[in-house]
Amino acid sequence: MRKLPFFLLLLTTYSCSDFSFNEKSKNAGGSFNYVINNEPSTLIPRYVNDLYSSTLLNQVYEGLVELDPKTLETKAGLAKDWTISPDGKTIQFQLRENVYFHKHTSIKGENKFTAEDVVYSIELACSPEANEASGAYHSIFKGLLEGADAFFRKEADHISGLKVRGNTIQIQLLQRDADFINKLTQTSALIVSKKAVIAGLEEELIGTGPFRFVENRIRQGRKEIVLERNKDYYGKDSEGKKLPYLDSLILKVENDKLQQLKMFENEEIHLIEGLPPSKISSMLGEDNIEDFNGTPPKFNLIRKPLLATQFYYFNLMQPEFQDIRVRKAINYAINRDSIIINVLKNQAFGKGDGGITPPAVFNGYNSDLVKKNGYSFQPEKARKLLTSAGYSDGKDFPTIQLTFNKGTIHSKVAKEIANQLNATLNVQVELKAVSFEEKLEDQKFARGDLFRSSWFAEYYSPESFLMTAYGKTLPADSAQPSMTNYSRYQNEEFDNIFEKAKNTDEIVERYTLFAEAESILMDDSPYIILWYEETIKIVYSKVRNLKLNEMNSYTFKKVYFKDWSKKEWESKEK
Repeated sequence: MRKLPFFLLLLTTYSCSDFSFNEKSKNAGGSFNYVINNEPSTLIPRYVNDLYSSTLLNQVYEGLVELDPKTLETKAGLAKDWTISPDGKTIQFQLRENVYFHKHTSIKGENKFTAEDVVYSIELACSPEANEASGAYHSIFKGLLEGADAFFRKEADHISGLKVRGNTIQIQLLQRDADFINKLTQTSALIVSKKAVIAGLEEELIGTGPFRFVENRIRQGRKEIVLERNKDYYGKDSEGKKLPYLDSLILKVENDKLQQLKMFENEEIHLIEGLPPSKISSMLGEDNIEDFNGTPPKFNLIRKPLLATQFYYFNLMQPEFQDIRVRKAINYAINRDSIIINVLKNQAFGKGDGGITPPAVFNGYNSDLVKKNGYSFQPEKARKLLTSAGYSDGKDFPTIQLTFNKGTIHSKVAKEIANQLNATLNVQVELKAVSFEEKLEDQKFARGDLFRSSWFAEYYSPESFLMTAYGKTLPADSAQPSMTNYSRYQNEEFDNIFEKAKNTDEIVERYTLFAEAESILMDDSPYIILWYEETIKIVYSKVRNLKLNEMNSYTFKKVYFKDWSKKEWESKEK
């Protein structure tokens, strides 16, 4: 794989946490502008299943716990502390006091955060609204929180496993789940205001977070989501100064990478991630050395692997895909190296020849075991498998409809896949480009054959990826939506080992079991793993305290602007 020039690889991380703010500091304030590829698909936390919604809502709402943006460890959020019983089944959260939801003209008086809001948020997540369960119910509470399933089935008025005593809330689990606290860092577990929901203001973005929603607006034909500093935010920095530092945060919606690059070069945005393949050489070439390598530089460049996988999945409700030989044939017919080199221009951490869990990211996870059941380009093997399934030279095999979201690099990938399948297996592929929102809806209801997808870790564990194949999250009625297991995959052996891993407290054993489960999953081949993501981000160097991590999880409450002097930069380099 082609490498970036050495001088660029030196510029991998940056931060400055020792700047002293005071009440009159001219460095406080300013507006950070950031681009997202698509509009958020929902403004309701418990239904979030996309990165764009998460990026927005995580600035406005908060959960009981949150991710440290630098270490990805779980730390205090609206709960300032918690204790776990020796058997792992009883968790007690001590909540913060004097925390308030954002002010709204339709809510009279103060809207103070209480334990009642926590109970209400969890019960909303476990409510079968319009017979559709939330992602939070499926991925966090189902089969785990005592009384959650009975509440979902409307057999109880409240969830028995939630108990409140003053400013303390106790959560009772049916069995140990070693990652339960980590799961509460997900966007779908953010806490909403009971008063706001009851008042019919659920989509008004009334949270407790460092930024409050101001407006949606159109500027230069582009949608912008405007957030401003929450002046009543309880958070403070290490010197006791109030957070956030920024006056405003503006999310601009634009999926064209060339337009994004133009916006960055004009300083309409302060950060760009993922360069247009056609512009990599010019942007990172010798002519721009001084921009990256000056003292101080104009830009900082960060390149690192992400906890993210790009893949396709089969709709296993389709008869032709219920034959494992067909799924394996298609997997072996795809040249992943060609995609990475010719389409992505090497903007990938590695080809998808292993499992859905990205390799070499989770310390101690045995990706090599999983890779034994991974797939490489083996055209002869692919043709033999398809012939044994009754489709010699692709004869009588139905046309595959491949659904992907339009306006992105994935359209070029889809065309490459279609050409490869036709050339190797004589299989016809019909490309269906839809909006991001339509794709999300189609995949939930299994309306299609083969879907382009991606998965970013929602918490720091291989479980976050393997839950996409957990059979017990599937709805009893196949006509109902599936919120995480889009392929509708079911394997009792996988489920049993996956559950055993979740209930195991010892991390080495847990990771061993997860790898065993993933090996079964990949041998069953419900997915076509294409590549593992890496990030190439370029950010203006004057942006301070922006922590860039493997989960693409952003926290802006400590971000500020300050130009570097030559002396300060040289001191930092030492």
